[in-house]
Amino acid sequence: MTNREEELLALIRKNPAISQNELAAALGITRSSVAVHITNLMKKGLILGKGYILKQEDYVCVLGGSNIDISGFPDRKLVPRDSNPGRVKISLGGVGRNIAENLVHLGIPTKLISAVGDDVYGHKIVDHASAIGLDIRHALISSGRSTSTYLAILDETGDMNVAISHMDIFEDLSIDFIQTKRQIIEDSKICVIDTNIPNETISYVVDNFKNTEFFLDTVSTTKAMKIKDKIGAFHTIKPNKIEAELLSGLEIKTEQDLVRVSDFFLEKGVRQVFITMAEAGVFYSDGSEYAWIPSPKVTVVNATGAGDAFVSALVYARFNQFGIAESARFAMAASILALKHQETINPGMSSDNVLLTLKEFGLDK
Repeated sequence: MTNREEELLALIRKNPAISQNELAAALGITRSSVAVHITNLMKKGLILGKGYILKQEDYVCVLGGSNIDISGFPDRKLVPRDSNPGRVKISLGGVGRNIAENLVHLGIPTKLISAVGDDVYGHKIVDHASAIGLDIRHALISSGRSTSTYLAILDETGDMNVAISHMDIFEDLSIDFIQTKRQIIEDSKICVIDTNIPNETISYVVDNFKNTEFFLDTVSTTKAMKIKDKIGAFHTIKPNKIEAELLSGLEIKTEQDLVRVSDFFLEKGVRQVFITMAEAGVFYSDGSEYAWIPSPKVTVVNATGAGDAFVSALVYARFNQFGIAESARFAMAASILALKHQETINPGMSSDNVLLTLKEFGLDK
C-alpha cells in the first residue's frame, strides 16, 4: 500500500461518508486521482464496496483480569515470618492485561475486555493502555469497586513465594455485561480467556460464541478447575504439570504420561496442548506431532510474567500460522525474555527480540 493510499484510508476511517471531492481537497490532489486510488484500494481488498466499506483488521480479543502488582524482592535469602530487607515495586499487572500488553509489543492488534475501578489505579491502567496502543474501550469501569490488586513476595531466586489477590471487581464481568460485547468477541480472530473471569461468564462465552478460536490461560490450580467441564471448547490450552493432572485426573511422572494427558485433552476437543514443566521444559501435542523441549539454563530475575509471555507468544504464533513445534519454541523464547527482566512485562518484548532469543539459547534448531 502506498503512502497516499494510507492517507486516504485514514481519512475514510474518520469519516466513512466523506466524498471524493472532500478527499481531494484534504489531500491537495485532483478528484480523478482520488478515484484512481479508491479503485486500487478496492482491488487490494482494503475497501469492500460503495460507501467506503472498509475491510476490518484482524485482531485478538483478551477477556481477563487487569490489576496493580505490588512485588517485594528480598536482598538475600527470604526469611519467613520476619521483616526482610529488599525492594518493593508497583507495576501494572493482571493475567489478561499482561497477555494483551505483550501482544501489542509483538505487533498484534488487541482489544482488552476487563474491569477496573474508577480510581487512581484504574485510570493508570486505562491511560497506559491508550499510550501503548492497546484498545481498552470495551472494559468495564466500575465506580463501586476498587481496581484489583495483587501482592506478591518473591524469594531470592526471583520466584513467587506467597501472594494475596484482591479481585472482587471481576465478579462484575457478568453474562449481562458480556452480552454487550458479543460482536467484539465473535469478530476476533482469537479470543484469550483467563480464569479470573466468573465461571458462569466463561461457560456462557464458550457455549454461545462460536465464530472464534478460544485460547485458555488457567492462571492457577484453583481457578483452573472452573473450566474442567468446558476444556474441550478451547482451541489451545497451556496448563502447568499440576493443573494438567487436576484437569485430566491423570498423574504425570514420565513422558508417556504427558502423551496420555495431552491425548485426554485432544479427545475432549482441544486442538493444541502445551504443558509447561517449569525448569524441565515444555511438552506439546496436537495429536499428530508431539515433543518435549528441555528448558535452557536461564538466570531468573522475575518469574511472575513468564507464563503470560508464553501464552502471548502462542497467540502470536497461531495468528501468523506457525506450526505447533515452531509455536512452542517461539513461546519458550518469549518466556525467557520475561524471566530475564525485573518488570513483569519486559519492555524489550518484540517479535525480533524473541527471534534473537531463539538463536541465543539454541531453540531455533
